[in-house]
Amino acid sequence: MRNVTSVVIRAVRERVRWNVIGVAISVLIVALAVAVLLKLLHGIELAKVIAALKAKPLQDILIAAGFVVLGYLTLTFYDFFALRTIGHAAVPYRVAAFTSFTSYTIGHNLGATVFTAGAIRLRVYSAWGLGLMDIARMAFVTGLTFWLGNAFVLGCVLSYAPEVASAVDLLPPWANRLIGIAGLLIILGYVLWLVPRPRVIGRADWRINLPNWRLTLVQIGIGTLDLSAGTAAMYSLLPAQPVVDPTIVLVTFVTAILLGFLSHAPGSLGVLEATMLLGLSQFVREELLASLLMFRFLYFMLPLSVAALLLGGRELSLLAKSAITIRNGRKRPIRCRSLAICLRRRASARSCLR
Repeated sequence: MRNVTSVVIRAVRERVRWNVIGVAISVLIVALAVAVLLKLLHGIELAKVIAALKAKPLQDILIAAGFVVLGYLTLTFYDFFALRTIGHAAVPYRVAAFTSFTSYTIGHNLGATVFTAGAIRLRVYSAWGLGLMDIARMAFVTGLTFWLGNAFVLGCVLSYAPEVASAVDLLPPWANRLIGIAGLLIILGYVLWLVPRPRVIGRADWRINLPNWRLTLVQIGIGTLDLSAGTAAMYSLLPAQPVVDPTIVLVTFVTAILLGFLSHAPGSLGVLEATMLLGLSQFVREELLASLLMFRFLYFMLPLSVAALLLGGRELSLLAKSAITIRNGRKRPIRCRSLAICLRRRASARSCLR
């Protein structure tokens, strides 16, 4: 018994230690972003920013909005892919798309995505037989998709044009090229590791059958398309002059997304702007800031409003159905298509009721 207790205490201490490190990294990134942003915004003329916003061509805004829609459409495949990976193929695409869009959009804008997005997932997917451990497995698979896509995109760009990233990370081109090649080699090694046989990680109740090498390529494709759509939206909103290489925008945007993700700042607020202003210093600051404000509206604020309305509408619909049932004097259970899954797990049929 003493040995078991010591193991548990050691595991808790290890988890707390990693959490402290993670919080320290987040605070450091946010602090640096705020310092850089304050320095870059010094002397900005608000009137010029407003004028640049008004002068933004409607065609450019519509093109950027189209790429934003494409990006969020790609985002729905994160959950759809993860559900099939963990063995819940009974959940249809429409449910996965709704949950993926609302959970990611609300979670990323509120910060602490693991908890906020996880709570929304649990709320929706519990009606399909998923529990806390299933949500944790989904978070792992979707996170793997995100990081594989980021590593592949950055690896390709850093290997091809390492000098582009030097403006952002201040590293010499040869160091950036080594980082890019190392990232691609790690991905290649991971894919080759999956080739001989199915791989399983975790133990006891927390076990995940990793996607095979073919499905891993699909994962990389999902993550890459997601980042490419966001980059294209940002590129469409940039000032017409000076003309900038799309590779520069891609490196800067992906770096900004990664830093924003690591900072856990709500909507990457401040981190995204500081990184983009630093990496795209060739633009007039007022005009670039106007582009960033328009991008934030299209990519963060507008989707957040839509997601909140959709999720709120779903909850109101459930409350209305519950009220009607109570008023009729009888409880009518909502049919759960995953009842067979619940029964196989020897769970009570009531776990399928909303």
